[in-house]
Amino acid sequence: MRSHTEYLWMETETPRALVKLTDRVAEIVARSRVKEGFCLVSAMHITASVFVNDDEPGLHGDILEWAERLCPRGDYRHHRTGESNGDAHLKNLLLGHEVLLPITAGELDLGPWQQVFYGEFDGQRRKRVVVKVLGE
Repeated sequence: MRSHTEYLWMETETPRALVKLTDRVAEIVARSRVKEGFCLVSAMHITASVFVNDDEPGLHGDILEWAERLCPRGDYRHHRTGESNGDAHLKNLLLGHEVLLPITAGELDLGPWQQVFYGEFDGQRRKRVVVKVLGE
């Protein structure tokens, strides 16, 4: 079995943002030379997420608004530690921190509208995403 790992660095201009990763992940899969296997894409920070969805601007706004409605900025017990990002931790739980993607014939095997996204909920500082490819 072949294994290949790379890291993507993120630093958004705003505290909350969605960043499309599909092309960058596909390039990593190509460099891995894995023909059949899986690709794990995981946010290495607990105030960010990785998920698969459609690349449509209206939907992006809906996702951010939905996450804000379910996990609004406000006063959380976590803030008693001196932090102010309790909502970002909950948004991570809501949208998930990783995805496992199939690789077929050396390429990501995604549906016609599926794209990979990084969701940032406590941004404007440098963070990492790990991309780990496993297979033959």
